[in-house]
Amino acid sequence: METLLALSIAMFMGLMMSRVAKKLGLPAVTSYLVAGILIGPYCLGRLGISGIGFVSSADVKTYDVLQDAALGFIAFAMGNEFRLSELKKVGKAATVIAVFQALVATLFVDVALYCVHLAIPEKLPLGAVITLGAVATATAPAATLMVVKQYKAEGPLTRMLLPVVALDDVVGLIVFAVSFGIAKALSHGAVDMISVIVNPLIEVVLSLALGFVLGLGFHLSEKFFHSNSKRMSISITFVFLAVALSTLKFHIGPVEIAFSSLLVCMMLGTVFCNLCDFSEELMDRVDKWTAPLMILFFVISGADLEFSVLSDIAIILVGIVYIIARSAGKILGASVSAGFMKCEPTIKKYLGVTLLPQAGVALGMSMTAMELGEVGLVIRNVALMAVLIYELFGPLFTKIALEKAGEIKEKPIPPRVQAEMAKKK
Repeated sequence: METLLALSIAMFMGLMMSRVAKKLGLPAVTSYLVAGILIGPYCLGRLGISGIGFVSSADVKTYDVLQDAALGFIAFAMGNEFRLSELKKVGKAATVIAVFQALVATLFVDVALYCVHLAIPEKLPLGAVITLGAVATATAPAATLMVVKQYKAEGPLTRMLLPVVALDDVVGLIVFAVSFGIAKALSHGAVDMISVIVNPLIEVVLSLALGFVLGLGFHLSEKFFHSNSKRMSISITFVFLAVALSTLKFHIGPVEIAFSSLLVCMMLGTVFCNLCDFSEELMDRVDKWTAPLMILFFVISGADLEFSVLSDIAIILVGIVYIIARSAGKILGASVSAGFMKCEPTIKKYLGVTLLPQAGVALGMSMTAMELGEVGLVIRNVALMAVLIYELFGPLFTKIALEKAGEIKEKPIPPRVQAEMAKKK
């Protein structure tokens, strides 16, 4: 009962806060995160009443299965942006921009934090500097996709944004694996080439292969069903299956076999959307089914934001430098590469701002970094602070950028509302 009560309160708070956000002109994503904070361990949860609020971080973690499922559907939806017909228009430019802006963000963060390391080496070890540079590559596809869908954004910037965000996480996983391998080598005094090069490449290749196989199975399975409800159900089944199989992890000698849920689900969506004639209609139906799941995802994400990291002055300082350097790297990297690829002026001017949100992938990287002991704790705390800031303000910046680019149109007033307004006059 407590679980259902907690979920119902989380959903209700998210919906109520979205009404407030609408009045203030804020994205719904921001309102869901704020709702999560209000019922999280640092507000309502302090009352200690289980079911009414999330009383602790451990309590929030019990809902990880919902978070994993939601990220799976987000990645599945991102796969829709890799239709061959669309990739012919933006594929080359999106790839160049995704790689370049990610690497520039890494470079900016590495250089900036290295300067901080020279000033306070005991608070910010070199291994933390290298790893945080890699964490800077990641962008939150969930927040970006939700803003685009909420405002029905459409135009050159939006068409470029979604594939760049999807590719960004592929680049991020590779850069992080290499940087983390170097950080571990600094800790242990020996470079492990398998951890630095082989394992990350295997994870990317196997994830894409698994997603491809599941995509083919999905396409073959849906042929047995003709009603929309059954086809939607088989879609949900395969996303769940992809998320579940992505948790597999084992070793073959020194080589680690692992999968990325984001890459598997993204490839699943990509294969299906390019093989199925009615995939767009089916994607719309899945989006409607997952709408409540997305609300819960962001509310729980808000409850999971860690405010205790703000009690350490050194972490605040490092976090501020990280946020400024990463933001500058993303904005400048996107602008320069978009100019090089001769993209439209709106893409060159505003794309970088839309790439600022950071959440799930970055947190996953920081959790992996905990293997480094005290160095990992520094990485985790800085990443938590950055996510706290980026998740609260990133969606708003994305909305503003899309508005400035002219890709968010004002919704027409329904005839019924127009008639009511005319009567009042």
